[in-house]
Amino acid sequence: MRVFVAGATGAVGRLLVPLLLAAGHEVTGTSRSRAGVDRIRAQGAAAVQVNALDADGLRRAVAEAAPEAVVHQLTDLADANGAANSRLRREGTRNLVDACEAAGVGRVVAQSICWAYPPGDGPADESVPLDATASQPRAAMVAAVRALEETASEAAVAVLLRYGILYGPGTWYAPGGAVAAALEGDPAARFLGSVEADDAVSSFVHVADAAQAAVAALGWPGGPVNIVDDEPAPAHEWLPVLAKALGVPVPKPSAGRQGWQRGAVNSLARARGWRPGHPSWRTGFTARW
Repeated sequence: MRVFVAGATGAVGRLLVPLLLAAGHEVTGTSRSRAGVDRIRAQGAAAVQVNALDADGLRRAVAEAAPEAVVHQLTDLADANGAANSRLRREGTRNLVDACEAAGVGRVVAQSICWAYPPGDGPADESVPLDATASQPRAAMVAAVRALEETASEAAVAVLLRYGILYGPGTWYAPGGAVAAALEGDPAARFLGSVEADDAVSSFVHVADAAQAAVAALGWPGGPVNIVDDEPAPAHEWLPVLAKALGVPVPKPSAGRQGWQRGAVNSLARARGWRPGHPSWRTGFTARW
């Protein structure tokens, strides 16, 4: 089918475009920069330079591409600015869905996250509603995620991919990335997360597995789906493994977690046929990136 990838040069998007092409789809990808447009074209796809916050420009881009499906991989994380990313989730998604409606696009696959669930004792599945009890600053993030999901769900079919923490090439968790810098004590390291080896439970997903899920989701029914590996784990377990893989100091273990730091399960995605190529961060962190 004809697929429009909004955010085709992000950590997931840059892997997604060649996967879609290999599957036989006709792909148009977006980037905010000329360099990004050149990268998309070098991969063999059509490309358009547009900012998702430019409603008119995005409407024209979608109309000209005339896609049968739109994949939303928009993020604004380069500066680790949570407010900017939340704005893109709200306004960028609004603009994209309006453009889809104007162009008659009925299928949307959207990037969401799996750490917006409310406090609980165990990993969450998709039947758990998003957190309505969060205090600031987390409340602003959850509200933006809720806005993204509700807006995307205006499409006839909207698959909401609730990704775990992304690791692999192009992410904060890659060798030489922001997390490695933070573990080495660099005060200038900027990312949205923690390097405390405490009891906070997280779920991870390798960017290659996240991209594979987006391809598969073109044929899935609508609704939220957790895209995470098989092993939610506390930071005092996964962070030392990551630190050793990155060749940086291993943090000392500590105690404590917030109730929402519970991880997520991938039973639904597995029931739909998706299997993570990296089923656990234990092996994924040490794989060649």
